Amino acid sequence: MGNQIVSMAKSMAPKKGSKKNSSNASGRGKVRGVRKGSLEEEVMQKQALALALQQHQKAQMRLERTMSQRAAPGPTPTSTGRLPRSSSTRARSVTDPVVHPQQLVNGALDQKVLQTLETRHFVLVHGGGHGAWCWYKTIALLEEAGFTASAIDLTGSGIDYTDPNSITSLSQYVKPLFNFFEKLGENEKVILVGHNVGGACISYAMEHYPRRIAKAVFVAAAMVTDGQKAIDIFTSQSESEEDMLQKAQNFIYANGKSAPPTALEIDKNLIRDVFYNTSPSKDVALATVSIRPVPFAPLTEKLSLTSENYGSVRRFYVETGDDKALPVANQEALQRNNPPEKSFKLKGSDHAPFFSKPQALHKTLVEIAMLGAKS
Repeated sequence: MGNQIVSMAKSMAPKKGSKKNSSNASGRGKVRGVRKGSLEEEVMQKQALALALQQHQKAQMRLERTMSQRAAPGPTPTSTGRLPRSSSTRARSVTDPVVHPQQLVNGALDQKVLQTLETRHFVLVHGGGHGAWCWYKTIALLEEAGFTASAIDLTGSGIDYTDPNSITSLSQYVKPLFNFFEKLGENEKVILVGHNVGGACISYAMEHYPRRIAKAVFVAAAMVTDGQKAIDIFTSQSESEEDMLQKAQNFIYANGKSAPPTALEIDKNLIRDVFYNTSPSKDVALATVSIRPVPFAPLTEKLSLTSENYGSVRRFYVETGDDKALPVANQEALQRNNPPEKSFKLKGSDHAPFFSKPQALHKTLVEIAMLGAKS
């Protein structure tokens, strides 16, 4: 194969002695022209070789993926007695672990394990200013592991082009999520995941659809109590931390300065420092062009939560260890005031673990899905 690639590269490179390299200039001009032509030829040969190698690697990866899909469903131990590694080409690191290898087959949970779960369906609710787009890594990982993942665009978010300034209530903001629940099968349940102010949104949904929600997961989210507002969670921080968050926020007064704010806009020059301080640059770039103003009225609405409805749903909290928008101390205070069934920590994650620690977040979500029935 190596000889074929070299031959391919040579065939893609220009031929020596072509008319392009000939010159009718003086002797000195000819020497310089030959040297320049040789250099260009060498560069083009290297580029051709690199392209050929790249094409070969892509073809090899496609072949390996096809082979893994055609393989028998059961794992085949290697000579060392260990299960083979997943055929996924996604890079992984020690600090961003994958799902525990037990019960894994080619990167997915064993079908027997999946069949024992109360539900395989995750519903992902974004935070303020974001949209369904922010969950793209989480969606891919969950589906590869055999789950179903649905990401919701709340009103005025993502590809829902309602003017955020026109949204005047929490019920209006979460209407797409409620529409989703109305379309679920009669006995179908989901695992509801909320990020940032999405925590208040899923709390509101837990109160209205408790029998449709098997578990609720708050990811660096506003896990409010009865009578509390989402904005309370983000305005109770220490002075230095609050200043950093406030610097990234600009209020919009669509009804005039004498009326309350209608939306809150995030300063795109500061979002990396506050929200994505450990996230990859490409994801920060995605957020910069995708993030939208946050409707203000839903943030200031008090929630009415009852033990019969909201309190009947199993709750879990996921802490983000290097969060500048909602520091760990505040996340811990939330949990003391409203204890979840269990808490998980993502070390080194900023406020957006779906960008900065997607594998660790995925592992946590799968672990929550696999937790047995509450005794």
